[in-house]
Amino acid sequence: MTYATRLGAMLFGLAATAGIPAWAAPEITGRPVERQLNMQPPVTGVGVDIYNLHNYMMWICLAIFVGVFGVMFYSVFKHRKSLGHKPATFHESTAVEIAWTVVPFLIVIGMALPATKTVVALKDTSNADITIKATGMQWKWGYDYLKGEGEGISFLSNLSTPREQIGLPGQPATQPKTENYLLEVDNEMVVPVGKKIRMVFTANDVIHAWTIPAFAIKQDAIPGFVRDGWFKADKIGVYRGNCVELCGKDHAFMPIVVRVVSAEDYTAWVEGEKKKMAALADDPNKVWTIDELKTRGEQVYAANCVACHQANGKGVPNAFAPLDGSEIVNGPKHPQIDILLNGQDTPRYPSMMPGWKQLSDTEIAAVITYTRNTWSNKAAENIVQPAEVLAARSK
Repeated sequence: MTYATRLGAMLFGLAATAGIPAWAAPEITGRPVERQLNMQPPVTGVGVDIYNLHNYMMWICLAIFVGVFGVMFYSVFKHRKSLGHKPATFHESTAVEIAWTVVPFLIVIGMALPATKTVVALKDTSNADITIKATGMQWKWGYDYLKGEGEGISFLSNLSTPREQIGLPGQPATQPKTENYLLEVDNEMVVPVGKKIRMVFTANDVIHAWTIPAFAIKQDAIPGFVRDGWFKADKIGVYRGNCVELCGKDHAFMPIVVRVVSAEDYTAWVEGEKKKMAALADDPNKVWTIDELKTRGEQVYAANCVACHQANGKGVPNAFAPLDGSEIVNGPKHPQIDILLNGQDTPRYPSMMPGWKQLSDTEIAAVITYTRNTWSNKAAENIVQPAEVLAARSK
């Protein structure tokens, strides 16, 4: 069955699947697979419609190809000069002109009607069971559950493939690649099976794009704009995608993973996430020691800052500003707090510094304290308390 599907895809340009729909295959894999020749098996109703539409269009294109080139080659070989044929001398034919106007028009209508129905369905985000906002940022995704079961849950989703499998710039990897290389994250987006999920997309720095091929959803996330889309997964499983908009240096390290679970498992996940968030919710009025903040800040820096500013704080020449020896980091603390909260345009570098309001007051205070006491930095104002960040956030 698998080989028949691949052969059909090869012969018909990813169109026919030897009579076997891809979603009827016994194994559903929500990611690219080795030697894959067709689209990923769809697990949503709209995805099935798109898959069928794709095959339908390709069969029409194949029929046109065979018809046009068949007539052309027949005419060339049957009416060649060596057989004594002479060219016709007519200048126009009303019947031919009507035919080559009417037939393409009917073909276009036959293709446009089902395509329009599918496009309209793609845009219908009404009556959603759950609404989730996905925010693209260099280079991770932030998820906020806005409505429905799970409302209030919020987290960041980072690439979890170890750097040892990827290698450093100019250096080879030291570990073999695993099955989900560059398609795995530390925090998966979780949704229940059979529920309509409305996705709201935006970005806080440059244009990103959120896509899960198995869901037949792809939408740009644009700073300052809100776009939306939806999906309703019919099969439990783990489905993977990527940012598909060239968004900067680590564009390749920005995967998307959605885990579709049963209604019962989703409820359990929601309860667990809310307990976890409550446990991590720090009192902004708590006074921390400098060592506590540095320890916490190192974790925040490793999760959110190291991709641009590097582990040694040197940044990337002509791309991202260094923090080691920075006037901002070694100067008064309030400008640095403002930059972490609201971002800053950096004319000397092509990428602006985005705001990090999604981090908690304690996380921002910790990472600032960490940078002010690390590498060669020896700031006079070397500690920031969460209450100071809260006060700046409230202005």
